[in-house]
Amino acid sequence: MKKFFRYFLIALVALLFIGTFVFLYKKSRPKEVKYQDLQVENADIRRTTVVTGKIQPRDEVNIKPQINGIISELYKEAGQEVKENEVIAKLKVIPDMNSLSSAQSRVRLADINLRQAQTNYDREKALYDQKLVSADEYEKVLQALNQAKEERAAAKDALEVIRDGVSSSNKTGSSTLVRSTISGLILDIPVKVGNSVIQANTLNEGTTVATVANMNDLIFDGNIDETEVGSLSEGMPVIITIGALQDYSFDATLEYISPKAVENNGTNQFEIKAAVTVPADQTIRSGYSANAEIVLQEVAQVLSVPESALEFAGDSTFVYVKGEGADYVRTPVKTGLSDGIRIEIKEGVNLGQTVRGNQIFEEKKKK
Repeated sequence: MKKFFRYFLIALVALLFIGTFVFLYKKSRPKEVKYQDLQVENADIRRTTVVTGKIQPRDEVNIKPQINGIISELYKEAGQEVKENEVIAKLKVIPDMNSLSSAQSRVRLADINLRQAQTNYDREKALYDQKLVSADEYEKVLQALNQAKEERAAAKDALEVIRDGVSSSNKTGSSTLVRSTISGLILDIPVKVGNSVIQANTLNEGTTVATVANMNDLIFDGNIDETEVGSLSEGMPVIITIGALQDYSFDATLEYISPKAVENNGTNQFEIKAAVTVPADQTIRSGYSANAEIVLQEVAQVLSVPESALEFAGDSTFVYVKGEGADYVRTPVKTGLSDGIRIEIKEGVNLGQTVRGNQIFEEKKKK
């Protein structure tokens, strides 16, 4: 029994030794290096840049009241179309007490002057009818009466405007009615009925009652890095992509490049704007985030190879051209435009040649 156990251990050790030897032998076998074969082909190459920005209306106007007051009625809501001069809201006037008191005093004074002018006229008219005064004196008294009437009417209108926001003689031009200054879509109405509003003056911008924009005339507004702005020119085509519309894209035309840089996250960038052409069946909302793809350089149907085929040594560039058999010949080339994947080859190779690409590692097969 002991002898069997000893033989078993010897066999087990021998088996482990042989297994280890076989494993190490396989690990030490040399590996054959293969390369991916790439073709020299004609291709269109573009160098593009992508600019992030927003879609905005070209004309966006804040509608403000002409007087101070309280919103008494709102006739429109955000999202509705509005025509130029159409009423958006109505105000209830809160008169300034000093101005109101002054206007009331002016009306009382105008009443006194009118009564006196009327008395003078009646007296002068009776004398004129009896031919006791000249026509010249009579016309002067009549003119004074007419002036007193005009002053009374003007004082009354001023009082009504201060007190009510509109005069009886000019109801159609009421300053209590907030009207749109352009035709377009109402983007926002930031006030509610009962809110106080103030008119614009030298001390403040006034209260915005509504924001109106022409959504048929849109632009893309974004910033481009200073390293790429030199390749831009007005009139270049732009492709706009909006992520919110499931990668919907449409054409635009670059129309503005800022002459002055702005600093953004430590880099100098230039503002650009592109006129957007939106199909009639597509609804675009103000403020959509968008990407603008701009072709900076482009060449058509030129010799090209994948950039992975290039080898750089100092200022020189090489590719390995496949010769007879499996040999590759190191060949200098002159490169051109690159799109990050393929690169233009101006000199050194011909159409249809095979060049060496990335390495492919495989174990050497048994003979």
